[in-house]
Amino acid sequence: MKIYTKKGDQGSTYLFGGGPYPKDTPRIAAYGSVDELNSVIGCAIAELTDKTLKIKLQTLQEELFMMGAELSTLNPTEKMKQGFIQSKHILAQEKFIDEMEAELKPLKKFILPGGCKAAAFLHLARTTCRRAEREIVALSHQEEVRSEILVYINRLSDFLFVMARFANLKAKVEDLLWEGLLT
Repeated sequence: MKIYTKKGDQGSTYLFGGGPYPKDTPRIAAYGSVDELNSVIGCAIAELTDKTLKIKLQTLQEELFMMGAELSTLNPTEKMKQGFIQSKHILAQEKFIDEMEAELKPLKKFILPGGCKAAAFLHLARTTCRRAEREIVALSHQEEVRSEILVYINRLSDFLFVMARFANLKAKVEDLLWEGLLT
């Protein structure tokens, strides 16, 4: 099978269950940003040495594929819906956030994105996640989006922020505090 189909050469694509759709529609933008987020997480994984963090991020990558599949599917069957993001995925994120935060110093100031290379990629993933969230919210104003998707993507940016700080802790690199206007 060839990788190129030439079906998208005129600026449209097909979703699972229909098409063609212009590539600049909110649905296409939303799952495109989720795909981009997944790639940035892959960059962070490539820089991490902690096996537990790598495995957790690989699990997130699988969940982002689930989210992308949902966002690119029109009229999913009940069986397909069983493979979509569920509340258990959100609860797992929250549990791991709490576990990481228990080892971190409490924040009293804003921090600047950066630190070790893995943390820098995790901060980039966080901001990519926020864009994906904005695009999913925009889509939700035009089409139905399950609440689990909105909660998951919002929680994921928090997860990535805490994991960036945790990656710095593991690498013995201090977070860079912002000494701006609020000090």
